[in-house]
Amino acid sequence: MLLLLTFGIMIVGLSHSLSAQETSLALGPLPNVPIPAFNLQYQAKVELGKQLYFDNRLSGNNTRSCAFCHAPTSGFTTPTPVGIGMNGLLGRNNPTVYNTAYNTSQFWDGRAGSLEEQALGPIQNPDEMNEKLDNLVTELSRVRGYVAQFKNVFGTGVNAQGIAEAIAAFERTIISTNSAFDKFMAGDSKAMNESAQRGMKILQGKGRCVLCHNGPNFTDNKFHNLGVPQTGPLKEDLGRYNVTKRDGDRGAFKTPTLRSAIETAPYMHDGAFKTLEEVVDFYNKGGGKNPHLDPLILPLNLSDPEKKDLVEFLKALTGEKLNIAMPKLP
Repeated sequence: MLLLLTFGIMIVGLSHSLSAQETSLALGPLPNVPIPAFNLQYQAKVELGKQLYFDNRLSGNNTRSCAFCHAPTSGFTTPTPVGIGMNGLLGRNNPTVYNTAYNTSQFWDGRAGSLEEQALGPIQNPDEMNEKLDNLVTELSRVRGYVAQFKNVFGTGVNAQGIAEAIAAFERTIISTNSAFDKFMAGDSKAMNESAQRGMKILQGKGRCVLCHNGPNFTDNKFHNLGVPQTGPLKEDLGRYNVTKRDGDRGAFKTPTLRSAIETAPYMHDGAFKTLEEVVDFYNKGGGKNPHLDPLILPLNLSDPEKKDLVEFLKALTGEKLNIAMPKLP
């Protein structure tokens, strides 16, 4: 309890005044995974979703699955700056599936309001999996194993909504937790080394990271323009603006979780930075130049030892290894 009071609730040393709501978003253990009432979680549905997640038959030419771009062996993303689609490089980095169950919106621009909605997006995108939902339902309806499972799980034949709900149910099991940080917060004073402990204070104080990376999942679920250099095939990416059409959202992207970040390199919406050290250096300089730069982004003036301590804390957010292997497909 003392550790929680000392490190989880007290947010100190910030030059920006926090609102009451922001202050309440204290660092700490993750709550139970939120489950929507329309898509209750049970094992048979999760197992079906796992099979669908790994099944190349969800793509138009049977070469792509969800796991192709969100691989368990690569932090549920890929180690490439941007995704690789049917027609070459995509415009954005593949966001991790870790802890997406806690997101209030999905994709870098937040265009999907749920995991269920998100699951069907890449399947239909011509540049990603390039499959029509009607075709997919027809194809999977020829697979006896899927027909039997849909009947068991949903009481129906194969359908698009069931595909979405099953994949979402599986993704809600992909949780990064029980990290050194979590153990430290639970009272194990030796779970994090002294450097990581100093780094946590920097994250909450001088580093100002907690302004956006707050709460148990280390994200405010909001969108910010950091002035990240645009790399990859796109000359410009307007981010959240493409969804809202508000000028203030130009170049703004969703704050990702920091949990298990060491596994999900490269970083930012376009994979501009290869390492956590590069990310910290970028923030330390006050982000990049952009006419729509978020006002929260300011130079931090961290020393080299402080930057190292901050990175050490980020490493302490690495969760327990999830042993998710390719399932046997029907």
